[in-house]
Amino acid sequence: MSGSIAPSSSGLTLPVWVAAAAKAALQVLLGGPFNAEQQLNQGSDRPSLQVPVSSAAPLADGQALGISRCDPGPGLDLTRDLEVWVRVAWIAATQPVLELQAGEGVGRFGPEGDVCLSGFARELLERNLLPLLPPGRGLLVQPILPQGRTLAERTSNAAFGVVDGLALIGTQAEVQRSAAPDQLQQVLADLRALAADHAFQGRLVLVIGENGLALARQQGLGPVLKVGNWVGPVLVAAAEAGVQDLLLLGYHGKLIKLAGGIFHTHHHLADGRLEVLVALGLDAGLSAPQLLQLRGAASVEEAFQVMDADQARAIGQHLAAMVELRSQSYVARYGAWPMRISAALFDRNRTLRWWGREGEKRFFTLRD
Repeated sequence: MSGSIAPSSSGLTLPVWVAAAAKAALQVLLGGPFNAEQQLNQGSDRPSLQVPVSSAAPLADGQALGISRCDPGPGLDLTRDLEVWVRVAWIAATQPVLELQAGEGVGRFGPEGDVCLSGFARELLERNLLPLLPPGRGLLVQPILPQGRTLAERTSNAAFGVVDGLALIGTQAEVQRSAAPDQLQQVLADLRALAADHAFQGRLVLVIGENGLALARQQGLGPVLKVGNWVGPVLVAAAEAGVQDLLLLGYHGKLIKLAGGIFHTHHHLADGRLEVLVALGLDAGLSAPQLLQLRGAASVEEAFQVMDADQARAIGQHLAAMVELRSQSYVARYGAWPMRISAALFDRNRTLRWWGREGEKRFFTLRD
């Protein structure tokens, strides 16, 4: 192992806090003292992590509970200060084994499905818990997120079929900031490499987030570049790189910001989604009571659900058209390029719902 480091200044992902609480719980279950600083092994090629844990105590009947408090680092993050509980309990087994079970507030694949966690999360638990198990013992590991069900309503988990709570889907220990400048530099480097490929034909699908990436692959779209929140600079860079046809593919609750002229889409810089939706509804001729109903919705998704089918179709198509128009205008501020921008929007069920005039003309062409 190549040394040990304190928690990253960029913050640690939710699976790390789960593993730390689980290890603290297992230690007291084995009869050891509570250790408020847990060392987590990431593998021989990565330094171990020193992760603080709030508490751990044995429970009755061969069980114990560990608690940590999530610190995702600087920036706004809905998991900040989230309490992470992990219950561990002995189970019968012929060899050391972990059985993972979703507790309250932890996302599952469907109401009766398995706990939703990434390969990284599972590997981190196994690497740090299995070596501590006595021969002939198995361990039930049940993460519990007391506020997870409520917080999950503010995510797009439902688009992946994840219900009942937050998914434990971090793919590495350190939090990656989609709003950070280094993230933009990586996207721009990926764009330059893609455009320099001899097979590049001037077409690009720019996806907004993991949902867009999954849908693009499902639809056979490509070549695909995933962008974080720096949409505006990436659009300009794409035009500079020689992209001729660009399709913006994203969740309507994200792309609606572009229709309002907001081209850095992280929520801590600007929101305005419902305000933009009300303006689109005004364009579509909705009445004052209908506009007030949109303004009072908890989210863009909820606002579309309260519309009738004809209203939703009209406003959705207008939204896609405005994304195209405002994006094209944004790029035109910085130069005269022939790049045509299309937009295709999907809902929380990851179903394609609307596309603008350019998207209607070019969407299927881009899949050839």
